[in-house]
Amino acid sequence: MTTTTHLLRTRRFLPLFVTQLLGAFNDNLFKNAMVLFVVFNVYNSEQAEARFSGLATALFIVPFVALSAISGQLADMRDKARIIRIVKTCEIGIMTVGAAGLLLAWKGIEVHALAIPLMLIALFSMGIHSTFFGPIKYAILPQHLHAEEVLAGTGLVEAGTYLAILAGTIVAGYISAPAAAIGVIVVALIGFFAGQRVPPAPPEMPDVPLALPLLRPFLRRPRGLLRTLGMVPVTVADQAVSLYRLVHSTTRHPRVFLAIAAISFFWAVGAILFVQFPPLAKNVLGCSKEVASLFLVVFSVGIAIGSMSINRMLKGAVSARYAPACVVGTGLFVVAFHFVCAAWPVPSQRGLLTLGLFLRAPLAVPLVGTLLGIAITGGMFIVPLYAFLTTVVEKCEAARTIAANNIVNSAAMLIGSVLAMVLTSMGVSIVDQLLFTGLLCFISALLGWRLYRAELAHHGEQEHHTFDEMG
Repeated sequence: MTTTTHLLRTRRFLPLFVTQLLGAFNDNLFKNAMVLFVVFNVYNSEQAEARFSGLATALFIVPFVALSAISGQLADMRDKARIIRIVKTCEIGIMTVGAAGLLLAWKGIEVHALAIPLMLIALFSMGIHSTFFGPIKYAILPQHLHAEEVLAGTGLVEAGTYLAILAGTIVAGYISAPAAAIGVIVVALIGFFAGQRVPPAPPEMPDVPLALPLLRPFLRRPRGLLRTLGMVPVTVADQAVSLYRLVHSTTRHPRVFLAIAAISFFWAVGAILFVQFPPLAKNVLGCSKEVASLFLVVFSVGIAIGSMSINRMLKGAVSARYAPACVVGTGLFVVAFHFVCAAWPVPSQRGLLTLGLFLRAPLAVPLVGTLLGIAITGGMFIVPLYAFLTTVVEKCEAARTIAANNIVNSAAMLIGSVLAMVLTSMGVSIVDQLLFTGLLCFISALLGWRLYRAELAHHGEQEHHTFDEMG
């Protein structure tokens, strides 16, 4: 833990850590405050609520798939600290729009015509914000930290992100819409000032023009301005090809491909679990929404614990050595979670169990314990793989490698969410879906084992991509 506490006292790491912490908190504070307010105060139809929730999720994830290619390019070819400052400046404007939507909805002013569209625009824009910040928060670490500090820094970033998600989710459920509107602007301002303290992180490759995606009808006029800014306008179709080439050029290397594949399977499993938690709590366990929130709290805390624990086990070395065993543990805990849920007694009293009644139930401790085990082993699995991606490639290529990873991860999460809905529509019970989720963990274990074998075979080597062909 010496390395960890040392990093938290250095300017090389602390401003970045605070900036990403506040960004993740604000994402989840706004997103959850918006969804909870609209679902509980605007709509009275389950179908309308489901459509809104699905639309909100899609709007936030779509930028990760569509723009990760250019965000990785940008991070590798421009000063990362400067990009952070630009992104955090934009966050203030985005949160101002979102806050206006929240306040209009709270006042009942043009709720459907203006308030909800404003909030959805802000949510989509925050997805763009996170897409451009995502590659930087990992790729900047090898530039600012020593080799033996990268794993500890990655673990802190990962743990901080999950704790921020947890805090944002909890706070959103307990504060009013006006308080949330004020809160997101205040947090954006603090994040802006923290971002100003991040040390410069200049590009470690030659300065080349960026390929900026634009619709063809708008290509003529801005060409001169874009070239002045060091950008080259391309069509959306060209950018789609560029996105494909980014993923292809990254994943053609065995170690990078296996790391991204293992991470993506993990996030697909995570997406299915998160989709299952609320209906599981209500329909299988007969519990209230506070219990569903407890599941999310336990999951987030467990991920944070696992993220910090693996650094001590590996003693600062970046390795996939424990990845197979950790994700096998995740699968076994998921199976155990399934059996505990299957054995859960049907409540005899009317109404849903409160948090207090749930905690006094005979099987509450093993239920929470197995869920905590899922999260801890998951955190221990995921952190070394993220550190692996930023250290197995040249520093000048790290951001685009993370961007390619984000594209595949986002697609995997969408597939996982859709798969959970398909299984439900096919009549597969939620408890039985847990068994299926556990089986997917063993696929990640196989990928992790193959990754460790590739790591041993290519120890000390770095992968070299051919990103210049993306143009």
